[in-house]
Amino acid sequence: MNDKVNQNELNKVRLRIDGLDKHIQSLISERAELAFEVGATKGDLPHAVDYYRPERAAQVLRAVLERNKGPLSDAEMLRLFREIMSACLARQGPLKIAYLGPEGTFTQQAVYQHFGHSVQALGHPAIETVFEQVQGAEADFGVVPIENSTQGIVSHTLDMFLESDLKICGEIEMRIHHNLLTHSDNLAGLERVYAHQQSFSQCQTWLRRNLPQVEVIPVASNAEAARRVRSAPEAAAIASESAAEIYAVPILFSRIEDNLDNTTRFLVIGRALFSSSGDDKTSLLLAGREGPGLLHHLLEPLAQCDINMSRIESRPSQAGKWEYVFFVDVEGHVDDEALRSALEALARVSDQTRVLGSYPRAVLPKSEGL
Repeated sequence: MNDKVNQNELNKVRLRIDGLDKHIQSLISERAELAFEVGATKGDLPHAVDYYRPERAAQVLRAVLERNKGPLSDAEMLRLFREIMSACLARQGPLKIAYLGPEGTFTQQAVYQHFGHSVQALGHPAIETVFEQVQGAEADFGVVPIENSTQGIVSHTLDMFLESDLKICGEIEMRIHHNLLTHSDNLAGLERVYAHQQSFSQCQTWLRRNLPQVEVIPVASNAEAARRVRSAPEAAAIASESAAEIYAVPILFSRIEDNLDNTTRFLVIGRALFSSSGDDKTSLLLAGREGPGLLHHLLEPLAQCDINMSRIESRPSQAGKWEYVFFVDVEGHVDDEALRSALEALARVSDQTRVLGSYPRAVLPKSEGL
């Protein structure tokens, strides 16, 4: 009797779920129609990139976080809404996103985390190629790594801005989990390990404790490492879960990174500046004549206008020996009155002041503490 009662209750719950599924599907379709209407109000624009607004996407996702009361996590709700937004935008045609490839890299994962899966992700072998593809309008946007929480800045990405006039349109923060991929069923059978050099650095304690005698071989990417061990049971690769699936290599050990908070920040690059989202960052390139107090003179206008600086890096200017430029991240948008005043003051004391981009701060799950 109890089994029959339980089955009746289960059937009632399933009927309610079916009804909700039907309603959710209807609402998603309605949202897609409204998104198309928004596009139509902008006129006859030829490409999906003309409809995409990163500031609007950030505002929608922040609202999702504010409304979320569970039981689904912030991360799950953000993922669901990103995919809905991605699918709706793709009605205009999928965005073309160039990224540092090949397929299976963490940068590809960052593309999907930020833009959803209804895009055309185009892997390229080098950071400069990603810039070239966006500059030449072969891609709508590009995604490149800029810094890691344990290994620091990706200097090659910064250096690209010395000659490129592309703009930073967004940022992505992503937890990086490394895994040991191999067809071997134990560590004793391994002779060598392949990985990107940064991954070796991020897993050096685990490797020293578990594979002290094994040869480590740096390669261009962790995806390349996974590809190399597909038919080599005596070898292993350090790579992502995505690479394990793509290249069909089992994971022997998960999360072998030394720091479980290991996070990489990526930049979204494009050809235009966008409007303020209400919670933004601005990246600047500053340069001046060498001499006493140079850095003080360059940063003083920011302090005087009460602008908070979140990061500063120096790089050789490539214009002369021992000449440097400074890359500075500050809070706020270039259209904000305080930042406009600071930039006007900077123009009077610097030899070069360039706005590399004003873009929404990365929308992150509160529950993950990123």
